[in-house]
Amino acid sequence: MAQAYVTETDSGGTSTGREGSRVRRLLSLLDGWRRDPRTWRRGILVAVCAVILALVMLLHARIPNRYGNLGSLTETFLPWLGVFVPPLLLLALLRRSATALIAVVLPAAVWLNLFGGLLTGKAGTGGDLTVATHNVNADNADPSGTARAVAASGADVLALEELTEAAVPVYEKALASTYQHHEVVGTVGLWSKYPLSGTEAVDIELGWKRAMRSTVTTPEGQVAVYVAHLPSVRVKLEAGFTARQRDKSADALGEAIADEPIERVVLLGDLNGTMNDRALNAVTAQMRSTQGAAGDGMGFSWPASFPMARIDQIMVRGVEPVASWTLPETGSDHLPVAARVQLDGS
Repeated sequence: MAQAYVTETDSGGTSTGREGSRVRRLLSLLDGWRRDPRTWRRGILVAVCAVILALVMLLHARIPNRYGNLGSLTETFLPWLGVFVPPLLLLALLRRSATALIAVVLPAAVWLNLFGGLLTGKAGTGGDLTVATHNVNADNADPSGTARAVAASGADVLALEELTEAAVPVYEKALASTYQHHEVVGTVGLWSKYPLSGTEAVDIELGWKRAMRSTVTTPEGQVAVYVAHLPSVRVKLEAGFTARQRDKSADALGEAIADEPIERVVLLGDLNGTMNDRALNAVTAQMRSTQGAAGDGMGFSWPASFPMARIDQIMVRGVEPVASWTLPETGSDHLPVAARVQLDGS
């Protein structure tokens, strides 16, 4: 027993000695950097890159859309600019550059200011209405399975986008046992456990129907629910981020929601844009994102195989978000998204 005690003491002393040796070597290294005048001159290029990265994130709203909608393109993938911070930090360490190390702090701080709040879970408990939305993909090979998957989420109100004429009866049959009420307008549809009324198409200046609104009568009162599938955007080498039609449709959708007489409003759909994209200001300026208010993480929804952007949105007005999350992958190239909101007392 005594021998074991001595062994542990010796081992601990040796371990403590090794730790002390590492600390002394680190301090010696830092002192060497401090004394070396080249420490401040090295890594200037890394420092410049870090400052540029910080400015792009900080001033993204000032990047013009005049050429290829560069501003909107940057804002669509804005959170991903943070992936450049670790490589810059590594380069600064390899270059033993104090200037670069200090500069790398700038983009790190800006990114945390913009997106740090999304790293912590904000989902709460309670809520009296669960809603979900899913772009089911016109080429979905298993619409019935997709319908069952989203119905299993427990959503009281479910919006589907990119419905084809041939697939609508499949979704209607698969969802009939869960939802007593449903309406389909063009390529979008709404399924509900509560009665629907006042259903109509919303003109988003496309020439065909890709948006609708309906009044859902819940036990807590009426809620105006909008379903929208804004036009797709493309990134082309010769034209940049082509989104003119999407932008026009967003403006039209924003006008329709602004004119909505019912106080409680929920927007469900594929907006083909993120909350950072200024082109959606007509909508985002008057509504709250459930993901931003009550989500866990970034909540990226597209593409389903490797989500890089949150373009499927649940937004509310006059309603309190409680929780927001993405659902498992289905046969679509988008992930379904869901949210729980509080109507009573909101």
